[in-house]
Amino acid sequence: MQTIEKILIVDDEENARIGLSKLLSQEGYEVESVANGIEALEYLRRKKVNLVISDINMPEMNGITFLRELHKKHPETHVIMITAYGGVESYLDAMNLGAFEYLHKPVRLDELKSIMRKIAN
Repeated sequence: MQTIEKILIVDDEENARIGLSKLLSQEGYEVESVANGIEALEYLRRKKVNLVISDINMPEMNGITFLRELHKKHPETHVIMITAYGGVESYLDAMNLGAFEYLHKPVRLDELKSIMRKIAN
């Protein structure tokens, strides 16, 4: 059984990052957040996390490109992709690149916790 202790949130929307960070921190997780995929890859060069929760639609490096780069260097890292604008194509891309799950915004805490329990088992 794998425990999820440290989570990295990757989202260009500051309110989304803050809100999700606050919710997960209240659940007892250590949470960090960054604004885009480039910052996330830099963060992951220095520190290890158990779970990444990443938006798909971001400037500079979208979530699909980030996921591709992340899994080249950290294939063991679980990733949950989130989006407000997702369609079938982005869902298939994310899942084919190794995302554990794909959620639509706004993310419901009960749904996220359920997915995190699946990852831990």
